[in-house]
Amino acid sequence: MKNQDINLKIKSIYRDLSSKEKKIADFILLHPEEVMHGTISNISDTIQVADATFFRFCKRLGYKGFQDFKIALASEKVNGALSIHENISKEDNELLMAQKVFESNIKSLNDTKKLLDEQELIKAVQFLTAAKTVGFFGVGGSSIIAMDAYHKFLRTPLNCMYTQDTHIQMMQASRLTENDCAIIISHSGITKDTIQLAEIIKEKKAKAIIITSYSLSPLAKFADALLLSTAEETDYRSEALTSRITQLSLIDALFVSVMFKTGDFATHSLEEVRKVISQTKL
Repeated sequence: MKNQDINLKIKSIYRDLSSKEKKIADFILLHPEEVMHGTISNISDTIQVADATFFRFCKRLGYKGFQDFKIALASEKVNGALSIHENISKEDNELLMAQKVFESNIKSLNDTKKLLDEQELIKAVQFLTAAKTVGFFGVGGSSIIAMDAYHKFLRTPLNCMYTQDTHIQMMQASRLTENDCAIIISHSGITKDTIQLAEIIKEKKAKAIIITSYSLSPLAKFADALLLSTAEETDYRSEALTSRITQLSLIDALFVSVMFKTGDFATHSLEEVRKVISQTKL
């Protein structure tokens, strides 16, 4: 986590911070130079929080303390320039709008790449390859990502299950065991049905791989492996919508890793799927 972009780390926890922690986060985002060159006491006095509160915030971001945090902040290049995707206007033609949408998606992918945690990825792949059954879970828009994941993982040697109906998902979750694994997807991490699914899955002692944009969300607390996605909100696309391309990419990364880890078994299952699908084409 320490090598991740500080702004992205703050974004991934911002919604779930206390009011005092948000004051600290806002000051860091708006005045990084002052933080780099100031003392913890001076900065705390400026934003009217206790030194200990600021220190704990640095620890929450994954640093040993304020000095460790300052060194990391100083090593990052601060770039306040607006990206092209943030400036779509009604004067833009169709081509320019399309280019800006692509730029927005590229930025989201690059930001999510910076949030990748090697240990969490290793754990996720280990859980998947060791599982007797892998279930894919998500409600609303996240159900679309879960279905795409199911579609991909049918090509692996793993035994997979998915359904779009939330109640049937709950029934499937109740059949999981400690030998199974679940991938649970939710951008916000606060959807009631998704949290209920996670509760059922953990009661059954199955491993839970959580894909969300908020590391302090209620859903994230159920994670045996946590993978973070991120996205920028624009005028016509919510954060939840733009995060989907990053979630799909995280699923792709897991899929490729599993295929490599399962070797000849993966090759055989892929050939079997291709053989059947080829019969549907002219």
